[in-house]
Amino acid sequence: MTGFMGDNFLLTNKTAERLYHDYAKKMPILDYHCHLDPREIAENKKYRNITELWLAGDHYKWRAMRANGIEEKYITGDASDKEKFMKWAETLPKCIGNPLFHWSHLELKRYFGIDDLLTPETAEEIWEKCNELLQDDAFTARGFIARSNVVALCTTDDPVDSLEYHRAIAADDSFKTRVYPTFRPDLALAIDSPGFLDWLARLEAVSGVKVESYADYTEALRSRIDFFHSVGCRISDHGLDQVFYREGTPEEADRVLRKALRGEAVSKDEGEMFKTQVFLFCGREYAARGWAMQLHMNAIRNNSARMFALVGPNTGFDAMGDQTYGEALVKLLSDLDATDELPKTILYSLNPMDNELLATIGGSFNAAPVPGKIQLGSGWWFNDQKDGMIKQMVTLANMGLISHFVGMLTDSRSFLSYTRHEYFRRILCDLFGTWVEKGELPNDLEFLGAVIEDICYNNAERYFNLAL
Repeated sequence: MTGFMGDNFLLTNKTAERLYHDYAKKMPILDYHCHLDPREIAENKKYRNITELWLAGDHYKWRAMRANGIEEKYITGDASDKEKFMKWAETLPKCIGNPLFHWSHLELKRYFGIDDLLTPETAEEIWEKCNELLQDDAFTARGFIARSNVVALCTTDDPVDSLEYHRAIAADDSFKTRVYPTFRPDLALAIDSPGFLDWLARLEAVSGVKVESYADYTEALRSRIDFFHSVGCRISDHGLDQVFYREGTPEEADRVLRKALRGEAVSKDEGEMFKTQVFLFCGREYAARGWAMQLHMNAIRNNSARMFALVGPNTGFDAMGDQTYGEALVKLLSDLDATDELPKTILYSLNPMDNELLATIGGSFNAAPVPGKIQLGSGWWFNDQKDGMIKQMVTLANMGLISHFVGMLTDSRSFLSYTRHEYFRRILCDLFGTWVEKGELPNDLEFLGAVIEDICYNNAERYFNLAL
C-alpha cells in the first residue's frame, strides 16, 4: 500500500516518477494570475497566527465549513482565531475526496513540516507549532514566496489603483521575486452598475481627464493602461460572467455614456453595446503593447442574497454558470482579429462542459508568430482539482497543442497556495507517464522532460514577456 502523500504522491507509475522528480520538481514558478495583496508583500507581513494566514479570505475552506454545518460566526464572524481554527480542524477530516484534503495537508507539510493529519485530536498541537514557527522571520509573506521558488507573480488590480505597493516592491533590491500588476477593468465596462459613476470619478482623479464624452473616457482608460505598462504590467484580465456582444459604434457608445452621466438609466441593450465597444477598445490597446488578455467566463456570483447582505462578495456563494455564449465570444474575438489587433488571449470557463467549446474557438484564432497565441486556460476555481485539471489537459491535447500550454496559476489570496503548482505538476507528470506506460507516447524521457519543463515554466516565461 502506498503511504499517504509520500514522495510519489499522485504518481502512479515509474515514468511519472521520473518526469516529476527529474524535470518538473526543479522548475521555478511564474504565477501569472493571483489575488495576493501587494501591500502584504511590500510590507513583508508577519501573521499573528495560522488562522490569519490560512483561513482568512479562503472561500474554498469557508464553503466546506458551511457544508459541515459550522456556524457563520466561526467562518467569517466574530469568533476568536483559535475557535475558527478548531472548527476547520473539525471540518478537514470530512473533506475526503475534496481537493482541500490534499491541499491543506500539503501546505502543512511543505511550509510547517507537519506530517500529521489535522483532526480535532491533533488541532491543539498543530495550532501551537504553526504559531511558534510564524514568529520566525522566515515565515512572512515574502518568506513564503521565496521558499516556493516564485520568480514572478501577477496580482489583480483595478485601473484606478495607484500601484504604490508594486512600485515599492520594485524599488527594493532585497526582494528578488518580481511582482507585477494585472489590469482588471471590470468596473470600466459596468455602465449599468449602481457604482459606475463613483468609479468614474476615481478614474477622472487618477487620470487627470475630465470625462464628458466617450473620447474622453477612452483617453482616460488609455492613460491608465500606459501607467500600468510603465510599472511592468503585461497582462489584463476580464471577468465576463455574462459574455456579451452587441454591434455599435463609438458614436453610439458616446450617446449611452452621456446618458449615464446625466444620471439616466441605461437599458440592457445599450449597456451591452457600450460594453462591447469598451472591450474592443481595450483589446486593441493590449495588442498594441504586446499584452496577454485573460477572459474568465461563465460564473454565477453571490447566489445567496441573504448571505451577500451579511458578508458581501467573494465569500463562497458562487457557482458554475450554464449560459450559451459561444457566438458572442467568437464575434468579440473576430472583431479584433479582423484588423490584426487580437492580443494573446487565455480563455477560462468555470463550467468544464465548455472546455471543448473554448479549445475549438481558440484554435480558430491562432496565428503566427506566437505559438499557442490563444490558450485554453488551466482548470479554474471549482476545476483546479485532479479531475478538472486532467479534463482540461486532455481536451487541450486532443484539440490543440498541449506542448505550448502556459500551465498552472494559483488564482488565490493565500501565500500558502503555491503548493497547488506542485499538485498540478504531479498530475501533469502522471498523465504523461500513463500515456507512456500505455504505449501512447514514446518512452523518451529527455524529449518528454523538456515538454514538462516548458509547461511548468518556460512557456509562460516566453508567452507573457515579463521582465524577469
